Amino acid sequence: MRLAFFLLLNTLTSSLFGQAIVLHNAPNRPARSLAGNWHYIVDPYETGFRNHRNWTPFDEKEAATTTSAAPYYMHRKPAHRWERIEYDFDRSPTLSVPGDWNSQRPELLYYEGSLWYQTTFTHQPTPQRRLLLYFGAVNYRADVYVNGRKAGWHEGGYAPFCFDITPLAQAGVNTLIVRADNRRERERVPGLTTDWWNYGGITRDVLLVEVAQTFIADFFLQENPQKRGRAMGWVRLDGPQRLQRVTVSIPELGVQQSVRTDTNGYAAVELDISHAKRWYPERPKRYEVIWQAETDTLSDLIGFRIIETRGQDLLLNGKRLFLRGICLHEEVPTRMGRAYSREDAQLLLGWARELNCNFVRLAHYPHNEHMVRLADEMGLLVWCEVPVYWGIAYDNPATYAQAESQVRAMVQRDKNRAAVIIWSVANETPREDPERLRFLNNMTAVVRQLDPTRLVSAALDRTEDRTTNRIRITDPFAQTADVVSTNEYLGWYGSTPDRCRIVQWDLSEHSKPFLVSEFGADALLNYRADSLTIWTEDYQAWLYREQLDMLRKIPSWRGVTPWILADFRSPRRNLPGIQDGWNRKGLISSNGYRKQAWYVLKACYDDLARQWAYTIDD
Repeated sequence: MRLAFFLLLNTLTSSLFGQAIVLHNAPNRPARSLAGNWHYIVDPYETGFRNHRNWTPFDEKEAATTTSAAPYYMHRKPAHRWERIEYDFDRSPTLSVPGDWNSQRPELLYYEGSLWYQTTFTHQPTPQRRLLLYFGAVNYRADVYVNGRKAGWHEGGYAPFCFDITPLAQAGVNTLIVRADNRRERERVPGLTTDWWNYGGITRDVLLVEVAQTFIADFFLQENPQKRGRAMGWVRLDGPQRLQRVTVSIPELGVQQSVRTDTNGYAAVELDISHAKRWYPERPKRYEVIWQAETDTLSDLIGFRIIETRGQDLLLNGKRLFLRGICLHEEVPTRMGRAYSREDAQLLLGWARELNCNFVRLAHYPHNEHMVRLADEMGLLVWCEVPVYWGIAYDNPATYAQAESQVRAMVQRDKNRAAVIIWSVANETPREDPERLRFLNNMTAVVRQLDPTRLVSAALDRTEDRTTNRIRITDPFAQTADVVSTNEYLGWYGSTPDRCRIVQWDLSEHSKPFLVSEFGADALLNYRADSLTIWTEDYQAWLYREQLDMLRKIPSWRGVTPWILADFRSPRRNLPGIQDGWNRKGLISSNGYRKQAWYVLKACYDDLARQWAYTIDD
């Protein structure tokens, strides 16, 4: 029943919150990048809306949503000497796209508000072809205009979105204007408070993609955990010719199936993959999967594997698995900016590999697609997460709509990556809020309907009894999650690391695998003293030794992702001479050097890799 409902649901999800069209598998489509230097105008007073001659004093969000009139900032030039126009994109400075604005201009380091981007592109319309405009992400809200007409808008700072601009584009030079707004608001996801930098702008790739009038918009193919050796999936077409014959094939395995799509452009598929070599971190085997419709052809590299739990064990393709992980932010510390390229992903994931990780937690939001695809290629298992974090307005329907739209977008984009094994719906959300459990359970139901092949978890709340030194996971969401995960900072917040020696973890009420999704301590590179001196590398290394000794004694312990791979920027962290706007919990410093705790964790992971080794038998 669960699989049937999953297949039905995917016929209905033709667009996400604020999106005009779904465009899956963008990296494997013929596309033209709009990367480059775009002109910009900083607009903290929303002059781009408010100076419009038809503007009336309603809320600017309503102004941003309307498509009846273009805003003031529309790349107009004076037609007469006496005409007054109080902006000029051509004379304005430029920012590199993709890229955040904070790291490119000192005066924009802390800027939160609206900023208008402008660029041009040339286009020659092709008969029977559609022109799509694809954004990897814009933080947080984007309003997009082509030649002075609104293409659409999108909310959510870490999700891709796409508009069909065929009716708006013209032969020759076209003007593209994007308003990006990164303001923190209570009803947004995340809300007003985070512990990472609020990078604003067009932070990921922008592509022009030409497709057929009816094209393959989306597809899914993964091994069915209930029918081993069988791949389950579906395909969906977008366009006027939705009744088509579609053939899916895996040439290396010599298998294919032809199906007829329905009036929604949808068809389910099932393939025999019993002879396939399964995907493992040690052997990340992927197969070219080709989808051929009557009007379009699309391919992707897909690996096949089964992730499941059995009691306290995690199983990958039936093998007992221990997750040697690390958390990381989508940030390149040495550049002090948002990571956005394949080269950035190679740097960060390469560091994880050198640490002997087989797992990464992409915190606290969906990272760019290069990260997930490269992990798939390199053989790194992945925890993907949405930014339901700290002060979320759980009782606000608009907030839930944002959270659900973001989790849908995350699953939709990364559902074919074998590396992804855990979808996380929250991080450090207080169990005391009565609306929070309903909020998270509803999100989990959506995730499981969209993808029944992976596990669901969250970084849960816990209870520590200082009298008995007993720690329990009392968060009621643990009953819903497939894996019990928690963030704990014994030895950093509220005690010194030797407290790890006396606490007792009581997980008897949870017959599930147990992960520690965070632990850590700040350390300033090259600040050395005795182990009891806080902020030193010595203290951080001591904490890692005590933590790892403690965790090894927990029978259900099946993985850990310490916080964090590298130092990252945070406006909450302002201790002069130590933090200076950085969270210093990284194993790698803000200038790329390894701290002592790196070597402590590396030695532990080398030992765990030997202890939990398994044989690949197919």
